[in-house]
Amino acid sequence: MRLLGRRKDDDRAADTAGGTDEAAETGDDAARPAGTTPPKGRPTPRRDATRRRGPVAPPPMTAAEARARRKELAGPKLSREERRAQRAERLERRTEYRERMLAGDDAYLLQRDRGPVRGYARDLVDARRNLLGLFIPSAMLLLFLTLSMPLAVQRYVSLGLLVLMAAMAVDAVLLGRYVSRRVDEKFPDNTEARWRLTMYAAGRASQLRRMRAPRPQVARGERIG
Repeated sequence: MRLLGRRKDDDRAADTAGGTDEAAETGDDAARPAGTTPPKGRPTPRRDATRRRGPVAPPPMTAAEARARRKELAGPKLSREERRAQRAERLERRTEYRERMLAGDDAYLLQRDRGPVRGYARDLVDARRNLLGLFIPSAMLLLFLTLSMPLAVQRYVSLGLLVLMAAMAVDAVLLGRYVSRRVDEKFPDNTEARWRLTMYAAGRASQLRRMRAPRPQVARGERIG
C-alpha cells in the first residue's frame, strides 16, 4: 500500500512540476518580443488565426475559366464612350509629348539629346551646309540603280558613289573638329569626349533636314554665337 501511495504522490508531484514548467514556458513566450525564434527544445508558437493566409485559388482548368478570371481582375467593364475617351486622352498626351520633344524642350528629349552642349552642337550642325546630308539620297539612288540599270552603267555609278562616300567621310571629320572646337570655346568646363561629339554631329548631319529630331531651331547659314 505504501508503494502504491508513494507512486500516486510521485505522479501528482510530476504533474504539478509539468504544469509549472508549462506555465513558465507560456510566460516566457508571452514576454519574448514578436518575431523571435524560441530556444531549442521548445515548440514553435502557433501563428494567430487572424494572420493566416487564406486558401490559394486553384489554377483555371479551361480557357473559359481563364477569361472569366481575367475579367474579374480587370475590374468593371467600361462603356464604348469611356473607352473612346481614354483612347483620345492617350493620343492627346502622346501628341503633346512628341510636339514638345520636336520643339527641343529639354525635359522631353531623349537622354542623348539633353543638355546645353548637345543643343549647341545641334545648332552648329543645322546652320552648316553638310555634305553628309547626301548620305540617304545616295543610298536610295544606289539601290534603285542596282535593281534597274544594266551592269555597265552600275559600274560607273558605283565608282561615283564611292568617291562621294569618301568625300562625306572627310566632311564628317571636318564637322567633328569644327563642332568640338566651338563647344570648347563656349563651354570650357565641358568634359564630354570629342569623339562622342563628332559621332553625334555626324549622325545628325547625315539625316535629311526635315527628318531631324528635335527640329532645327536655326536657319541654314545662320551665324551661331
